[in-house]
Amino acid sequence: MAGESDLDRTEAATSKQLEKARDQGDIPRSRETATCLVLLLGGAGVWMFSGRLADTLRRLMVASFTFEREQAFDPALLSGHLAGYCVDVLIAMAPIAGLLLIAIFATPMILGGFLFNMETIVPKFGKMNPINGIANMFSLNSLVELGKASAKAVMVGTVAWLVISNEMDAMMGLGVEALSTSPAHMGALIWHAFLAMVSVLAVIAAIDVPYQAWKYAKKLKMTKEEVKQEHKESEGDPRVKGKIRQLQRAMARRRMMAEVPKADVVVTNPTHYAVALKYSEFSMGAPKVVAKGSDAVAVRIRELAQEHGVAIMEAPPLARALHFHADIGDEIPESLYTAVAEVLAYVFQLRAFKTTGGAYPDRPHDISVPRELDPLDPAYAAARARKIAAAAAAAASRAAQHSGSA
Repeated sequence: MAGESDLDRTEAATSKQLEKARDQGDIPRSRETATCLVLLLGGAGVWMFSGRLADTLRRLMVASFTFEREQAFDPALLSGHLAGYCVDVLIAMAPIAGLLLIAIFATPMILGGFLFNMETIVPKFGKMNPINGIANMFSLNSLVELGKASAKAVMVGTVAWLVISNEMDAMMGLGVEALSTSPAHMGALIWHAFLAMVSVLAVIAAIDVPYQAWKYAKKLKMTKEEVKQEHKESEGDPRVKGKIRQLQRAMARRRMMAEVPKADVVVTNPTHYAVALKYSEFSMGAPKVVAKGSDAVAVRIRELAQEHGVAIMEAPPLARALHFHADIGDEIPESLYTAVAEVLAYVFQLRAFKTTGGAYPDRPHDISVPRELDPLDPAYAAARARKIAAAAAAAASRAAQHSGSA
C-alpha cells in the first residue's frame, strides 16, 4: 500500500503545503555546502590573518615563560599578566571567527533560506525508540548518506594523496631548509593541499544542492485528491459557496423589495422588466433606481407596487433602457433625464389630482428614448459594436506605444 501511495503522489507541492512544512521546520539543507563554505572561509581567514595571529601567539608563549619574581609567588599578579595577552589572542582571532559566522549564516541562504523554529528544538521522545533507529539505519536515505560519505572520503583522500605525492620532494626539503624561509614554504604547501581538498568538497556541494532540492520536492509531493481537498479548504466547497451566493442574492432581493413601497413610480415593459424609481428634489441630484428585475422578479415588483399604491407606468423602451443601463442604488443615466422627467411629472400631477382635485393629468405616450440605449433597437447593437471596436483600437494603440517605448 505504501508503494501504491508513493506512486499516486504525482502532483508538485502547493504553496500551502510548502508553507506548512516550513512552519514545522522541514526545509531542504545541504551539509556538504555548509562544510565546504565553512572550511573555505575559515581557511581564507587563517591565510589572511595568520601573520598577526602567529605573532600574538608567539608573544603569549614568551609571556607564559617570562615573568617577574613576585608574580611567581602571587597567582593574582600572574593571572593579570597573562590575561592581557589572552585578550590580544581573542582580538587576533576575531576576524577568523567573523568569517566563520558569515559562513554559518550564509549557508542556509543557498538552499532553503534562514529559519528559526522552536519545534525543531523541542525534544521528541519518539525518536529515541531503538527499533525506529535500527530501521532508519537501513533505510534508503541512510544508504544514500553512507554512499555520499564514502564517495566524499575517497575523492578527498585521492586528491590529498595526489597533492602530497606531487609535493613530496618539497616536503622532504623542509627538513634542511633555513628556519627563516621554511615556515612560509610549509604554509604555502599546506594552503595548496587545503585548496585542492576544498575544491573537491565544492564539486560535491554543487552536486548535493540540486539533489537535496529534488529530494525535498519529491518528499512533499501530493496526490491529486490531496490537492483537490486543499483547494476546497482554501477556496471553499463549490456547493457551499453556491449556497452562500444564493442566500446573499435572496437577502439582497429582500432588501430591494423593501424599497419598492417607498418608490414614486414603477416603469414596466409591461411583462418582462420592471424598474422602480424614486426622486427627492432635496436629497437627490437625479432620480435613483431602488429596485429592478425581470420576469418573476418583475412580477413581484409590480405586485408590491399595486399593494402599496405605487404608480405603475407601461413604457417598454424606457423600462428596457433603465434595466440595462442603471444599477440598483445608482442615479439614472443623463441621457434618460428627459424621458424619466415626463414620467415623474405625470406621477406627481396624478398625486396632486388625488389630493386636491382639479383637471386629470394627461398620460404621456410615446416617451422618447435614445435608440442606442434600447436593447431591442438595431441602433443599440451598432453602438455597442462601435464601443467594442473603439476599446480594441485604444488597447492596440497602448500596446504599440508600450512596445515602441521599450
